[in-house]
Amino acid sequence: MRPLTEQDIRASFVNCSKGEAKRLPMPRDLDLRPWDQLDFLGWRDPGAPDRGYLVTEREGRPVGVALRHPTSQRGFLHRSMCSLCLTTHPGGGVSLMTARKAGAAGREGNSVGVYMCTDLACSLYVRGRRIPESGIRIEESLTVEEQIARTTGNLAAFLDKLCS
Repeated sequence: MRPLTEQDIRASFVNCSKGEAKRLPMPRDLDLRPWDQLDFLGWRDPGAPDRGYLVTEREGRPVGVALRHPTSQRGFLHRSMCSLCLTTHPGGGVSLMTARKAGAAGREGNSVGVYMCTDLACSLYVRGRRIPESGIRIEESLTVEEQIARTTGNLAAFLDKLCS
């Protein structure tokens, strides 16, 4: 992913108003992000634990999505799998992220959901740059490049539902 500026990010959101996008909290470490290791930029709202944001590139331009997820945590005996990168996590490491649909459907209250890594670090898990809290990631027969392609394909399918 190419590095993005705060202006690029704020202009990219497809499921919130320009005013809402202007008020979103931005990551303070944009210049420190490992852009060449990211399939999407994901961050949580430090002031609202039930909100997160995701920006990726589609057709050469950034597309941003505001997400919501429950704040309650499950017990650590339960494991869940992210629908994008297929990383398994104990407890609250995976959350159902919902996003208001883009356009008129979203204004009518329609939304789309996907189970994702709660910390929005799918790109780093796939590349082995971050380890799940359990300490292990299931070994796959796919190459890292194939896993990246699967993750970006799963994200594209989610965005297709969101923008249709």
